[in-house]
Amino acid sequence: MCGGVLDVAQVPAGLISAMPREKGRILVAQNKKARHDYHIDATYEAGLVLQGTEVKSLRAGRASLVDGYATIDDGEVWLHGVHIPEYTQGTWTNHEPRRKRKLLLHANEISKLMSKTRESGATIVPLSLYFNDGYAKVEIALARGKKAYDKRATLAERDAQREVDRAVGRRSKGMDD
Repeated sequence: MCGGVLDVAQVPAGLISAMPREKGRILVAQNKKARHDYHIDATYEAGLVLQGTEVKSLRAGRASLVDGYATIDDGEVWLHGVHIPEYTQGTWTNHEPRRKRKLLLHANEISKLMSKTRESGATIVPLSLYFNDGYAKVEIALARGKKAYDKRATLAERDAQREVDRAVGRRSKGMDD
């Protein structure tokens, strides 16, 4: 080493490592409508089998889970209807935006999902799409559809809770005497 320039040939092989992985959870897309339209019974974290341009498009923060749902075919879970737009700098190798994607789950989780969807008429919906320590993950939920009156009750509860929170905030600041 001379003059502040590092010569890679002079450094022992064990000291040079690959680029450090990103840490934490980076949210890409969220399906807020699913929590409004469904009763969530259980949630699962699943890995995604993606093509290269899909990963690049997700890292750019582009995806939509609105029409997404999952099915179980031959003991494998498949995600349908999730829109990951084509990568803008992609070439002829770009992916299909709404193709079905395989989900990676443990065999016992798949068997639980199979039995629950068969017996109770529940469905599997994606709640969020994110990167967890550099790996693309999707949070899926076993869900049952809500009736219209359930949706109205949920909205009323949320509005009431918001009013309570506002009143507590005003009271704690001394504005409400």
